[in-house]
Amino acid sequence: MENNLVHTTNEKQTENNFCRFEPLVGLPFYEDEYCQIYNCDSLTAMVALRPSRKKNVVITDPPYGLNIAEQMGKQSGQQYGKAAAKKRFYEGGDWDRERPGNIYFNLMQLISYEQIIFGGNFFADMLPAGRGWIVWDKDTGENNFSDCELAWTSFDRPLKMYKHTWNGMIQQNMKEKEERFHPTQKPLPLMIKILEDYTTPVDIIIDPFMGSGTTLAAAKSLGRKAIGMEINTKYCEIAVKRLLTTQIRMTL
Repeated sequence: MENNLVHTTNEKQTENNFCRFEPLVGLPFYEDEYCQIYNCDSLTAMVALRPSRKKNVVITDPPYGLNIAEQMGKQSGQQYGKAAAKKRFYEGGDWDRERPGNIYFNLMQLISYEQIIFGGNFFADMLPAGRGWIVWDKDTGENNFSDCELAWTSFDRPLKMYKHTWNGMIQQNMKEKEERFHPTQKPLPLMIKILEDYTTPVDIIIDPFMGSGTTLAAAKSLGRKAIGMEINTKYCEIAVKRLLTTQIRMTL
């Protein structure tokens, strides 16, 4: 993506800014009426965000420390047997070699009044006990992938399960298949439903590990404000493209 598209807001700021991080992290990589993207390590951005806690809800999917990026990078583009489609190419890297430290999770709780953290089972030693877990049933059938993913939440409510098919080229809505940009990308309809169930129109959604921007796209489609932080410039550019084509849903 050309820089004049991504960075237009650095030259002329919108009038309805809902958050500013200068001088700690500088101007947004991108912003519009609903969303802001910061191309930075979220640690610095969360330190700058602390005073705005009351309306913030963190919804994020941190690296699990499973080396997913490296494994997917090696396997990308390979085709096995009579596969119906060539595998998606994913860029390798070291972003998933280690879990984020305690300080990230402490800051998530300081900058928001509620949190939803995917992969919560990998961070149980750094998160408080809670009963309001989310279970995402991926409807994978009989294969080597996990049947479900878990998200820890701070909400004091019963465990909730969502079923949304996300199994390689097989998706819930085969007529409107989503393009997959990131190895751990979540389905947009799933994230929209979670935002509808767990946030309100006045909340500001914070995603400290934005990836390709699904959480922000879900928030914008609902007409809600969101802030994403992502250290990888390539994924920031992908997120910008997605936000530029996101349609605001009409609600009564």
